[in-house]
Parts: sequence; C-alpha cells; structure tokens
Amino acid sequence: MSQSVGIKDVARAAGVSVGTVSNVINRPDTVATETRARVLSAIDRLGYVRSESARQLRAGRSRIMGLLVLDMGNPFFVDVARGAERAARDAGLGVMVCNSAQSAGEEAEYLSLFAEQRVRGVLLTPADATGRNIETFRRHNIPFVLVDRVAEGTTECSVSVDDVAGGALAVRHLVDAGHRTIAYVSGPPGLNQVRDRRTGALNALAEAGLGPECLRELPTERLDVAAGRDAGARLLGLVDRPTAVFCANDLLALGVLQAMYAAGITVPDDLAIVGYDDIEFAAAAAVPLTSVRQPAVTMGALAAELLLEETETETATKRHEHRRVVLQPELVVRRSSLSAR
Repeated sequence: MSQSVGIKDVARAAGVSVGTVSNVINRPDTVATETRARVLSAIDRLGYVRSESARQLRAGRSRIMGLLVLDMGNPFFVDVARGAERAARDAGLGVMVCNSAQSAGEEAEYLSLFAEQRVRGVLLTPADATGRNIETFRRHNIPFVLVDRVAEGTTECSVSVDDVAGGALAVRHLVDAGHRTIAYVSGPPGLNQVRDRRTGALNALAEAGLGPECLRELPTERLDVAAGRDAGARLLGLVDRPTAVFCANDLLALGVLQAMYAAGITVPDDLAIVGYDDIEFAAAAAVPLTSVRQPAVTMGALAAELLLEETETETATKRHEHRRVVLQPELVVRRSSLSAR
C-alpha cells in the first residue's frame, strides 16, 4: 500500500511553505491567486486529503455526532436518523449512524467506538435496560441525549413520545369499536417503550370497565416482521382467540397481518389490527394499517438540536440546562381496524 500524501508533500510539489498550503486550505483569500492555483493543482495531482481527525484533535472539537439506534431495519429509526442528520447538517456537522441490533453487547462496543473517535456527542436509544452501558459511557464526559426514551434517573436531555398515551389511544379505539378481548404483541419485555405501551393499553381497558385479563400478551424476542409472523401463529392457536390485536410496532403488525392472510383470516372482519409508529409501509400494506403515529423525524431533529445546544453553550459563564421533551402521539385510523363488533 502506498504511503498517504501529506501536507509537506503538497508544499514540496508546489514550491511553497507548509504554512502557505495551510492558508490555501483554510484561508484561501489570504493567498495570491497565482500561488493558490499552484497549490490547488498540486493537491489535485497528488490526491491530497486533509486529515480532519487530526484537525479536530488539535481544536478539541469534533464535527461528528454519533447516533446509536435499536434497529436500522426499522423505518422508524431511519426517520429518526433523517431528522438528526438534517439538524446536524444545518450546523455544519456530520452523523455517524450505528445499529445496536437491540443487543446490549453491541451497544457497549459502539459507545466505546464513539469515545475513541471523540465525537461531539451521542444520540442514543438504549438497548441495555440495566443502564450499565450508559453509566460506563458517562465517564468519558461526552454529552449524550436519549432518543425515544425518557431520561429516568439521569440528568441528561431526552426526547421521547408519551408511549402510555399511545398505548391508550390504540386500545381505546379498539374498545370503542366493540372489542372486549385484545391481544398485545409486545416485543422484548425489557424495553421501556414496550412496557409503557402495555400500561396505556391496560389504562384504556380500565376506563371501559374491563379488567387486565382482557389483554392477552404475546411477547416476542425482537421487533421485526418475522417476530410478528411468529406471534400471529401463536395467536391463531389461542383458545377463545381475541378479536383484535395491538402490536408494539408496525413491523410486528405487518408480520401478524401476513400470518392472518396465510391462514385465511380476514382483516379486519375476523381480526382487527393496530400497529405503532406509522411507518411508510403501514399505509401501503395490503390492508392499510391503523397505527399510532410517532413524529420520528421531529424527534431526531430535536434530539440533535439539544445536543448541539449543550456542546455550544457550555462555558464558564453559561451552563446548559438539561430538558426532557415529551411529544404526543396521534392515532391514524385505516382499514385494518374498521370493523364494528
């Protein structure tokens, strides 16, 4: 492998000092036109690329923020990343996006990587329910903002959606349509979002005078379509099968929908389905999916803005005030739940 081209090589090829090359790169208006053209020609000919990481280390401030999400295969987190990237780009920063795959071990590895790279800060949707990874990362004094998670027991900023309210919206809609037994395809029980949506579902049942036994929970190890298909197969095997199902996210709901279609079960006449997130595929499903919409792009943008605010205002005379931003969900009703009992 050939040795990388350095700034000294450019200076030698252009017949100028290293300082002149640096001025052409960073302050081109201070260099004479002819000299600037000669240096730019040398840069182009040699293929020189400035070491941004070295510049950042000298300045003590990275131009990269990290984003660590649970599952980049879920369009919800793609939208979160879009919002964060947009806000970062407006501030002249880039985003390093990583996927923990809902694994506490992979989350720990990526947080270590962020610390090694000395990123400006991190936007994090935690996979480790114990909080140990966050506690370890906190020792590096790198700012972070929790995304899609309330900052319980911590002083950091967070941007989340009221998942208790979202779960209540979903089940209240089903109860109002006449359903009295509802399955909850819940995902990994260690995730706060899963527990909060279940709490909201139980609250809606209680409002209607129905007990917790009216909610039949079907936990899954993951939050993807395959797990939804598996849950759908289990649902079909239940005695006194519920007439409706509420899923902790849209990918699970799409998997349940596939399982029902394969078994000849009609949605919504035989089984009503409500998802969560309102990803783009929800409206495009064979039976358009009723879903609880989360403002994912807004969530990512707000989280990035909070992180930028913290890293730009922390001085000896001005301190950043941590905030918890809680956004409200919205029920989007489509055909998958529109059958009266």
